[in-house]
Amino acid sequence: MNNRFSGPVTVFHGFSLPKEGIPAGYVALIDAYRLPVPFPYTKMAIGLKHTIVKEMDWHLLTPRHQPENSLRGHLEFALKNEGIDLCVLKKLFETIEPSEIVTIVQETQTGAYARRIWFLYEWLMGTTLVLPDVKSGNYVHVLNPLQQLTVKGENSQRHRVINNLPGTPEFCPLIKRTDELDAYLLMDLKKKALQVSSDIPKDVVTRAAAFLLLKDSKASFTIENEAPSHDRIMRWGTAIREAGKTPLSKDELIRLQHIVIGNSRFVKIGFRDAGSFIGEHERNSGMPIVEHISAKSGDIDSLIDGLIAYNKRVTHEIDPVSAAATIAFGFVNIHPFSDGNGRVHRYLIHHILAESGYNPPGMIFPISRAMLQRIDEYRAVLQGYSQGILPYIEWESTEDHNVQVLNPTIDYYRYFDATPYVLFLYRCVKETIEHDLPEEAQFLVKYDQFRITVQKHLEMPDRIVFLLYSFLSQNRGKLSKRAQENEFAELSENEIRQFENLYEQLFANKNPI
Repeated sequence: MNNRFSGPVTVFHGFSLPKEGIPAGYVALIDAYRLPVPFPYTKMAIGLKHTIVKEMDWHLLTPRHQPENSLRGHLEFALKNEGIDLCVLKKLFETIEPSEIVTIVQETQTGAYARRIWFLYEWLMGTTLVLPDVKSGNYVHVLNPLQQLTVKGENSQRHRVINNLPGTPEFCPLIKRTDELDAYLLMDLKKKALQVSSDIPKDVVTRAAAFLLLKDSKASFTIENEAPSHDRIMRWGTAIREAGKTPLSKDELIRLQHIVIGNSRFVKIGFRDAGSFIGEHERNSGMPIVEHISAKSGDIDSLIDGLIAYNKRVTHEIDPVSAAATIAFGFVNIHPFSDGNGRVHRYLIHHILAESGYNPPGMIFPISRAMLQRIDEYRAVLQGYSQGILPYIEWESTEDHNVQVLNPTIDYYRYFDATPYVLFLYRCVKETIEHDLPEEAQFLVKYDQFRITVQKHLEMPDRIVFLLYSFLSQNRGKLSKRAQENEFAELSENEIRQFENLYEQLFANKNPI
């Protein structure tokens, strides 16, 4: 037995197992080689009994699944049962000698797992091992399409594999297929989104689109705890309306930042040239209290180039929501600007959905509004990965109370599991399609009925009708005594009862929008 690998445990690096088990696959490799990477969200082990257990973020297989206690054994187990984790593999390849991969390939050069490991080594490390090209054998996928989302890919003749990775070595997050994700993919939410406006009058769709655009623009600033001027809100709304029309590029991202910031006297426009973090400062010393450390400034060009290349590679290859989540959350993790990252991050979601024809005609998805409604979940999903990589980032405080990163960190921003981001965005999109968009349109139809009926009885300007509706909605369908004595003192008691009944008929048990 190789003593490098752990035996049976009930607690592993602070994680309690549901049953005693032997760590396997990626967790075993991380432990054995002391790799500076977070453990996967789902950790694998071999149980001591012939029962498969899935509890407490652990997946325990039976003793018959026990891999050989070796580098090759745990690598093959990981690829077979967990899919590909590029960050773990990159750190592992940096730690071991190239000859160890050469040995694995020479032992079973025609084996599918050996060829995939070989390809991944050369792809991640940017080097060529001293091995002859494979001359025969069926082509195998680098990513198993049943485990992770893939693109069609292209053949690598040297390894006789199909490179169906969705990105390039500069930026390649991966998405695992889960029961929840597969259920969303089967829903065909894009078709549902396009059907939303089919039974709604066109003028109502136009007005609903305008309302939603304004609300989404306001929500995006609210998430950042900002109360901007009406002019800034409208300018950002205009930018969102144009989402999907201009291809992503570095210049386009900087243009969007400029729109977000407005007055740039105190903010550098363009990619930052210093460190960056999210968090607070200690009150007395000014020492950074860090929640998230952004990519090093010297890594930004490569990461953004990779992100743009990823966007081009996945267009029309993986579903738009998955692509939008991966790109947008990848961008905000990099945090390339000194300010404006959050709103540009949410713009990227608008952009990719619109570019893919996901929006109902003439409408945008009020995605910031949906995120604001799920703000605790949004913050949790943002912090989840950040907290995971933080222990592996070495940093020190600078004189201006910023952070300076001391070790190489680029791989943490290139290679990550985007599954939590994708699932979160799908929940927001589903809620928007099934509730927010139709309810906004239905509200406008009902409000039109309210306005027309009121104006049939009285010559009341539109502005006063809306004020009447507002007072009724704020007081559960009843006109308050104060409103009766002031703004609507001219109404008779009979008219008040009539309008209250009208409100009840149209808006009873409905949340005002």
